[in-house]
Amino acid sequence: MLPVKQPFMEVECYRSYIDDLYSSNMDKCMEAIVCLKNSVIGSNRQKSSVLSQGVVPRLMQLLGDCSVPVQMKTEATVTLGSLAKGTDHHVQSLIELGIVPLLLTGVTSSDQKYTEATLRCLSTIFQTSNAPVSLIFMDSIIVPCLLNLTTQSVTCQVCVPAILAAACKTPEQQGFLIQEGAVPVLAQLLCSTQSLVQMNALTCLASLCYQNPTVAACVAQARCLEIQEPCFVDKSMPDLLFMLMAQDRPSEMQLAAARCITFLHRAGAFSADDPKILYRTLPCLVRLCKKDRPPLQRAQAAETLAYLTEVDIELQRTASISNHLVPTLSDLLKYPRVHAASRLPVAIFEQELKIAAELRQAAFRAFASLGANDEDIRKKIIETDNLMEHIVSGLQDPSAKVRLAAIRCLHSLSRSVQQLRTTFQDHSVWRPLMQLLQGASDDILTVASSTLCNLLLEFSPSKEPILESGAVDMLCELTRRKDPALRLNGIWALMNMAFQAEQKIKSQILNTLGTDQMFRLLSDTEVDVLMKTLGLLRNLLSTKSHIDYIMNLHGNQIMQAVVLILEGNHSAEVKEQALCILANIGDGDSAKEFIMSNEDVLKKLQDYMAHSNVKLQVAAIFCISNLVWREESGAIDRQARLKEMGVYKQLQQLIMTTDTLLFDKVKTAMTQFSEA
Repeated sequence: MLPVKQPFMEVECYRSYIDDLYSSNMDKCMEAIVCLKNSVIGSNRQKSSVLSQGVVPRLMQLLGDCSVPVQMKTEATVTLGSLAKGTDHHVQSLIELGIVPLLLTGVTSSDQKYTEATLRCLSTIFQTSNAPVSLIFMDSIIVPCLLNLTTQSVTCQVCVPAILAAACKTPEQQGFLIQEGAVPVLAQLLCSTQSLVQMNALTCLASLCYQNPTVAACVAQARCLEIQEPCFVDKSMPDLLFMLMAQDRPSEMQLAAARCITFLHRAGAFSADDPKILYRTLPCLVRLCKKDRPPLQRAQAAETLAYLTEVDIELQRTASISNHLVPTLSDLLKYPRVHAASRLPVAIFEQELKIAAELRQAAFRAFASLGANDEDIRKKIIETDNLMEHIVSGLQDPSAKVRLAAIRCLHSLSRSVQQLRTTFQDHSVWRPLMQLLQGASDDILTVASSTLCNLLLEFSPSKEPILESGAVDMLCELTRRKDPALRLNGIWALMNMAFQAEQKIKSQILNTLGTDQMFRLLSDTEVDVLMKTLGLLRNLLSTKSHIDYIMNLHGNQIMQAVVLILEGNHSAEVKEQALCILANIGDGDSAKEFIMSNEDVLKKLQDYMAHSNVKLQVAAIFCISNLVWREESGAIDRQARLKEMGVYKQLQQLIMTTDTLLFDKVKTAMTQFSEA
């Protein structure tokens, strides 16, 4: 039997020059660095070997030594840059060793080659999502120095905007870049004759103005002063971007410019009906979603289109009829998926998985934006071949981003009453939705629970199976979450669930939620949560038999809750809901006594009858009408009691009102008294 061949350890072949790295002889050390640099170029295996041998700390030591010749520092930096072009693990190793702060010291060097090597290495490392990019803001001289370097060489013009784009994450960082003069610098770079310089400048510009109205306004006013391309003479930044979207430009440049215009628009720099949006940006993005474009470019175009149309109904309508967009987006969902059984190399397999996921995510997000408001658009989207199957599949996708995009799409389409009654029921979308809610992240949970609110509407056939799958417990638990959006969705869904529900469902909601939690929700600092909690109480207290049953069990606590609201510092809209709850209680048979036996509540009703807000007057009088309704048992006694308190006289005074709704309510109430 032949012996097993041991793996070849490449680094042993280079032991001599690795030893020379630590030599005090600068010539030997320099030669060793060059050999090391040549050995790692293009080989991830060699990069791994070198990193495992602990060579990087020595290279870093050389960079930090003032006595080391700048040529040697340049070669060491180039070597580190090559290592950074390896795998994510390689880059992470360099970051953990603290390479970034050391590299930033090279930015201020007077030697151009050393500075360029430093910039190339930094821009490579900064492409990693977890790179410590904020370090460029720690020293106030770094950013001005970087901006000044853009006048030195094309390499600097390529690298500096790439570094700034990666580092610009927060409004404070965006503001600092503006303050240091980044906008005029980027304007000049956009006028470059080098496409890579223009591309990186566009990427940086997009990061700079994303969701920042102050920066967007500054960018919209900027002009290009020093011209390299004659066609750019004295153009504003938006005009430059408009020209860079022309079809004779590379498609990746068109997309980058369209993203900038999109971000400027969403940050308020110009309106949705601006010609730059309607006649260039929107058509450009739609065109770049087509099959003839590279997959990742199609995905980014669809994502940008989703953001462009997200909040404007006219843009949604225009986009939906532009260049067969709906079927074009549907094609993104049909990108062939690779399977684990395929024999593709690992790197290609992972890349294909990433492409397919990004295409699905982009399509779902675009559909979500297009269908956000218009019923006809939603109908067109849902009628697309196999779309609901794709959405259901997307809800169970391995990628969290795809799942979130799919649920956003489902949420958008769930606003359609017709689709809730038909398509949603046909595909039982509630089932994967309920599964998704189990152990989901807050992002997914927020959108999924909001979608569930729509599926629990009274007219939705999905309501019953959702109830049977344990939704009450899950929704009550949501009302206890710290996130206001989750609390709101939880109580909102419970409110929809309680609407015209059977008594057993209402009891289940009350028992599971508990009166203590109800009081906490009624004291919530979020007004929307408070309003939906009151809405839940109104829906629970409907139908006479249900009102009496619930008040018999929880009457004292419910009355206490209503008084809490009426006495609190709340808006008229909130107090109106509390008065409507009293009106529902007054519609019960035995439940009426909870009001009639409470002198304080009766006086509050009188106070609100005389309130300056007509809606509060109407709600209070509606409650009075229910209490004195002549056809119900004990009405004569209740009428006598309220007459004695002066309620009837108040009604007589109010009958002269010019408000038609208030007049009708007063007239109805007086009719009950007059025939008693």
